[in-house]
Amino acid sequence: MSQFFIIVAGVFGALGVSLAAVASHTAGATSLGSASSMLLFHAPALLAIGLFGRASGPGGLTLNLGGLVLLVGAALFAGDLAMRFYKGTALFPMAAPTGGTMMIAGWAVIVVAGILLRR
Repeated sequence: MSQFFIIVAGVFGALGVSLAAVASHTAGATSLGSASSMLLFHAPALLAIGLFGRASGPGGLTLNLGGLVLLVGAALFAGDLAMRFYKGTALFPMAAPTGGTMMIAGWAVIVVAGILLRR
């Protein structure tokens, strides 16, 4: 699982920089800037989870769960914004809000992981 988070962190980082470049050079691409930000904000978190999420017990499992929720949430949010820009249609109804809610939930799960890891 750790290797998976590290790989996805790299993908999110590369896509985030790419979307930022498109957003800065294309008129009306503000949604891509938001998508880029979400990917770039969460790439280091996923990298950290990949590097340090090998802890055993409930804390490690909870940390990995939080990482998965962050990953899916950021992918949904950014994917929906990019799809709207490039294809003019949503990924699916409420994809961006669902992704945003998942990112909030993922961070909350990471808080729980921190409490469990401390014990």
